[in-house]
Amino acid sequence: MTRSIVAVPASDPIEVMTALRGALDRSGPALLPLAAESPHKDAPLAAHHGTELHEVPHATAVVIRTSGSTGEPKNVVLSCDALLASASASESVMGGPGQWLIALPAHYVAGLQVLVRSIAAETTPVVLPPGRFDTAAFIEASKQLTGDLRFTSLVPAQLMRLLETRSGVTALRRFDGILIGGQALPEPVRDRTQLLGLPIFRTYGSSETSGGCVYNGRPLPGVEMNIVDGQVELTGPMLADGYLADDGTIDHRRMEGAFVEREGRHWYRTGDLASIDDGVLTVLGRADNVIVSGGINVNLDRVERIVHTVAGLEDAVVVGADDDRWGQVPVVVTDVAGSRLDVVQDAVATALGKPARPDRIVTVAAIPRLLSGKPDRQAVARVIAERTPT
Repeated sequence: MTRSIVAVPASDPIEVMTALRGALDRSGPALLPLAAESPHKDAPLAAHHGTELHEVPHATAVVIRTSGSTGEPKNVVLSCDALLASASASESVMGGPGQWLIALPAHYVAGLQVLVRSIAAETTPVVLPPGRFDTAAFIEASKQLTGDLRFTSLVPAQLMRLLETRSGVTALRRFDGILIGGQALPEPVRDRTQLLGLPIFRTYGSSETSGGCVYNGRPLPGVEMNIVDGQVELTGPMLADGYLADDGTIDHRRMEGAFVEREGRHWYRTGDLASIDDGVLTVLGRADNVIVSGGINVNLDRVERIVHTVAGLEDAVVVGADDDRWGQVPVVVTDVAGSRLDVVQDAVATALGKPARPDRIVTVAAIPRLLSGKPDRQAVARVIAERTPT
């Protein structure tokens, strides 16, 4: 059996939530949430807001169009059961159903899951005004929460901005649970949240797992983790059914290698290097975010994690750049002036070896970001490519 899928603008999360109810109980069409100004207008699947597109399997609730910040965008197929299983597992770890403040766009899985959890909890979320994240708006919105349990979901950049002021910290203290995902939380920031006693849940997951499915390194109920060839694989009831091509057919090319069957079970191969110690997952970085510098493989995610331990660079981005001598070199990009390159190089060399040392620090007016708040790494790399070292 199949049903239609409708593209809906995600500019009003409450309207998306209304349509999502019908998608989840199968009384309405499946949804393709899109940004009001979609960055994927050239994609046939994502071409027209408010119009019926291709038929999808009847179990499908939502198709999430990934950002493509580090590669080609994908159309991830999420079933009703997967989304609700994710919401239920999250609820069991966070202490029960509650009211949410939605601070992330509803066309990203993290924002959409806030709506799913709100539907499951039968609560109405408080919605931030559309546009870029504004700390003052978040602080005011937090005061509107009336639920017995209060939650929100943020990316590290949003959290760090709130931690800059006393009023921001006060707002964060109003929550019983704060999900932080999308990218690694810098260790100094994590240490500060612990000192402040903030109820932080560091989440790991993706659109393919209906959002975060590992909290503070431990899998949610029903989730299993495995390391194969150094990469983490995940399985559980919240796993996506696969990918759609832009013509609406199953994207076998993209699914090959990403989803694998093993002993009758469906696993998602994340592409992230990781280790599991005493049941706790530690993600080391993307397997494909590697440059070759002087004949040595350098994982840029690992370099970035060390750079984040240097004061003032907690929000910096590390990308690769071409170099006449070494082939490629790591480059630190920040919007905070004054960092010393020698300090950064020493920290990285001590942890990862000399070949991983950043070649330079580039200061920009603002780090390019996606609407989700995550760095737009492709845009950052373009900025570096256009600049000549001085």
